[in-house]
Amino acid sequence: MIEIDSTRTLRIAVVTEAFLPQVNGVTNSVLRLLEYCKVQGHEVLIIAPESEGAPTSYLDYKIKHVPSIAMKKLIPMGVPRKYLEPYLEGFAPDVIHLASPIFLGHYVARFAKKNGIPTVSVYQTDIAGFARHYGLTIAHNTLKKWVARIHQTTDLTLAPSKWARRDLEATGVKNVEIWKRGVDLVKFDPARRDESLRENIRGKDSGKLIVGYVGRLANEKRIDDLAILDRQADIQLVIVGGGPAEARLKRELPNARFVGYQSGTELGRYVASFDIFVHTGKHETFCQAIQEALAAGVPVIGPDTGGPVDLIDHGITGLLIDTADSYALLEAVSTLRNHSAFDLMQVAARRSVEHRTWDYINAQLIDYYRQTIAQVARKGELVA
Repeated sequence: MIEIDSTRTLRIAVVTEAFLPQVNGVTNSVLRLLEYCKVQGHEVLIIAPESEGAPTSYLDYKIKHVPSIAMKKLIPMGVPRKYLEPYLEGFAPDVIHLASPIFLGHYVARFAKKNGIPTVSVYQTDIAGFARHYGLTIAHNTLKKWVARIHQTTDLTLAPSKWARRDLEATGVKNVEIWKRGVDLVKFDPARRDESLRENIRGKDSGKLIVGYVGRLANEKRIDDLAILDRQADIQLVIVGGGPAEARLKRELPNARFVGYQSGTELGRYVASFDIFVHTGKHETFCQAIQEALAAGVPVIGPDTGGPVDLIDHGITGLLIDTADSYALLEAVSTLRNHSAFDLMQVAARRSVEHRTWDYINAQLIDYYRQTIAQVARKGELVA
């Protein structure tokens, strides 16, 4: 009988399709995991795509790079190489963490399966949904099957939301558990609301409602759905972020304030200074930006599909609507603006995520590692 040792430090190989200097949801989750592992004393090897300016280590954890490619209109991806196999064998991991696996992750998952190394894969990017959004129907169907095949190969798949779990299970992936994301409750705090920033955003009209969006400026995020709000004289739209669609969006949202990419406490200051946060992406497996807005005490309007459904308590912390419907979006903003208990919604927004610190979330992840290690060991005993 294999028992789970909850005290032994682990040797963890983290294989990620995205890493510094590229900053996105996958990178952010991996960084928080590495920081937690460092404090807990776990040994980590990082395998990540190469790119200009990429670091060779993080928190003294060594990074082994592989080449990367950028699929047209989609995200950069790591290209597997044969030299990874002896490298992994030399590290001798207790478990391999596959962050949003695609090509690199698939290669390592197969290697791990062959060598009896436990694997935990994290489903984080709906790349097939992105492909469909760009009209790449054949690519969507192929990628859907590909992603399912990857997760079917691993011992445990972690999905960030109930929608994501159902989506995986519908493609035949078994052994899927929910693992959400943590949130920085210090960086994103109602106390960071800045009246001087709000005055600067509003300009001469102090009565404007400040509606904000934070995220990558890319076509799949459907930010142009906010055009109906940009046309309202009593609303000031604020767009935080950068990306390939920025120039086009500046033309389509001529009245919006584009403040560029923000991070750290400055990002927290912007988010807390919104009256309402709106997210329009329909392919979000989770949507960290929504969670950060809630932590800052800002009611959220989000799509009634995907990960946001798990985050927004409709009528309590915000509203779930079809954000592609201009009139529904405008009505939702008006409903929140005139809500008699808007101040209570702000309090409820913060409370809804107060328990979800990164330490809490990553402690859950380490538990999943240990359970998976024990499960694979039990299978090995039965085979023996």
